[in-house]
Formats: sequence, C-alpha cells, structure tokens
Amino acid sequence: MSSNQHRHFIVYKPYKCLSQFKSNDSKQQSKNFLGALHDFPEDIMAIGRLDEKSEGLLLLTTDGKMSDFVNSQKVEKEYYAQVDGHMSLEAIEKLKTGVEIGFDGKKYKTKPCEAFRLNNTPDLPKRSKKIRDDRHGPTSWVSITLKEGKFRQVRKMTSAVGFPTLRLVRVRVGTITLNTMDAGDVIEVDNFF
Repeated sequence: MSSNQHRHFIVYKPYKCLSQFKSNDSKQQSKNFLGALHDFPEDIMAIGRLDEKSEGLLLLTTDGKMSDFVNSQKVEKEYYAQVDGHMSLEAIEKLKTGVEIGFDGKKYKTKPCEAFRLNNTPDLPKRSKKIRDDRHGPTSWVSITLKEGKFRQVRKMTSAVGFPTLRLVRVRVGTITLNTMDAGDVIEVDNFF
C-alpha cells in the first residue's frame, strides 16, 4: 500500500471509551470502543493511547511508519489536567525538571517537560460524568507538554507532586489540536503533518 492510500483520522476520544476497537476479554464486552464512533478501516491503529478515564485528541492511522514517528520522542503531546487543589509554583517547577514515578514495577524519573498553571478553566466539552465542584475543595488546571508517554504518566506526575488528577484531556499532538471538536467527533484527514 503506498502512502497516499493510507487513511488518517483525528478523534476526540470521549471519557469512558477504550483506545481500542474490540476486546476478547469477557469483562470488557460492555465497554465503549472506538469502533462505535465511526466505521473505520479494518487495518486502523491508534497512535498511542489514552486510558479509559482520559479524553481528548487521539490520532488513528493505517500507516505504521506514521505511528512510529508520532510515538517517537520527536512529537510533543500537550495535556490539560484538572487537579485536586491549587497547584503551587513549586509543584510546577518539580514537574518541569522531572519527578520520580513508578513504571513497570520500577522507579522512573520523567524527562524535563513544559508545565504551567492555566489562569482560566479551558473551554472543553462537558464530561459525561461530572467532576466534583469547588464545594468539595478547590481545583486548578495545568498544561503539561511531554515528548514521552509512559503508562498513565501525567496522572502519576501530578500525584507525585501532591495534586492528583481529576480530569485529563490531551489537547495537542504536534501541530494538531482539538480546536472546536466535541467528544466523539471523528475527522478524516489527508495527512497529519
């Protein structure tokens, strides 16, 4: 298959949707899968994943080389995380320089990254399950931009600095952003970059 025959999709993965198309695990048969959002080609693959409770930008392709490139440490991924409490500037600095998290049963120090507190609540679609409100304590939003992607890395990073993640949304991969997409939207594109 030549590169111009490959197909590429930009998806806003909703909360409680798995980043896969089906599962043979009997416990997952009642789960929501990406295939319910659109009639994708059989040879489609998700580039990276978002866990079931995370939402946001997910790229899908039939091109394995494109998948390898986007998963490489050359392409930035930006996340907005709503965290429990008012994240301190000290915690932001720790995120920027790298924090120790658990990965594959071992300790791992994250690579330096970009991180900053958002001054305003980002304009995102409402989540299907409501996040607790400020009556139960303050929350804040942070932007974290990584070039790596360990399992549940952003959640582990914010917890490591004392601010557990309540909501996590990937808003950008490279130059591709969510823009005005709603949860569940699917856009087919000619190419990603």
